[in-house]
Amino acid sequence: MLTSFAGAQTTEPSAPPASEAAPPATAPATTDTATAEPVPEVHGPKVMLKTNMGNIVLQLNADKAPKTSANFVKYVKEGFYNGTIFHRVVSDFMIQGGGYDKQLHGKPTHPPIRSEASNGLQNETYSVAMAREDNQPNSATSQFFINVADNYPLDYPNGDGWGYCVFGKVVEGMDVVERIKKVKTEISGQFEAAPIKPVFIVSAAIIK
Repeated sequence: MLTSFAGAQTTEPSAPPASEAAPPATAPATTDTATAEPVPEVHGPKVMLKTNMGNIVLQLNADKAPKTSANFVKYVKEGFYNGTIFHRVVSDFMIQGGGYDKQLHGKPTHPPIRSEASNGLQNETYSVAMAREDNQPNSATSQFFINVADNYPLDYPNGDGWGYCVFGKVVEGMDVVERIKKVKTEISGQFEAAPIKPVFIVSAAIIK
């Protein structure tokens, strides 16, 4: 169940961990490299998340998720994420943050944004997506999560028919993400998987 808490929403992706999902089909191997398509250039700012466990750099995809990227950048520029915690850590699923301070107090947010989950980006390992209320596709505000597994059941239109909007990916600091996903967690009030020792964002800034 998702409830409001001190002015912020506990928005949690509700699909089962990727370990319970069927593995995606693998295309046959080929040695014909001449027909390989070039990887398209991604346009959008990079964001540095300085955490107490190391730095993580996110590459936002403003082409595929312009409104979602702009929303995230707005919170970054306002200093909103500074001092917020990763309040939900599931080692084979995702790490989620962006809504609560170190005292687990919710932070007031801007109005929610419309979902861009149908943009074709997938909830693959190290992708970054917006958290939202169950069965409310247009309810995302500030909370985000980093996938630590290939969570394709979260893609549009799977699950509740709406999916979870991916708007970027981790391009540096994968080792930091790996360390965070392994921290010990506990049930703390309404939080089902809160780190026992807080993992928090010291600062967030646009670096490009």
